[in-house]
Amino acid sequence: MTRGAELPPLERLIPHSGAMRLLSRLVEHTTERTVCTVDPADSELFRAADGRVPAWVAVEWMAQCIAAHGTLLDAQDEPRPGFLVGAKRVTLHRDSFGPDESVEVTARVVQRIGRLASITCEVHAGGELAAEGALSVFIPDSVATYPGAGR
Repeated sequence: MTRGAELPPLERLIPHSGAMRLLSRLVEHTTERTVCTVDPADSELFRAADGRVPAWVAVEWMAQCIAAHGTLLDAQDEPRPGFLVGAKRVTLHRDSFGPDESVEVTARVVQRIGRLASITCEVHAGGELAAEGALSVFIPDSVATYPGAGR
């Protein structure tokens, strides 16, 4: 298990930048799972006037944690492109996240066949399960080989 200072910064693991990088920190990684934290107050693109972030944003938190996990598993120097192709059994156990809440996102690979992977994710806030689901991703060698991608 790799934790804390031994882990690379998120900017080296996920392609998202600026306001679209929603994860705050990578806190743990093993070949089975990756754990990241989120500061809902930093999700400025999605914050309501009262500072709360809608629960559906948790699906993007999950996807970004998956991207970090994949980069670490593949021992890549930089993030590879990936496409979210499906979401199953996504359950949001609340309506929103408060700006002062401590949020943790976990991604676990269930199955990987070639360029397709199925990953289960959980989002915990205040020690409680706030969201969960299984996301499917497609990881191409290059986005350039898929017409219309990256526009």
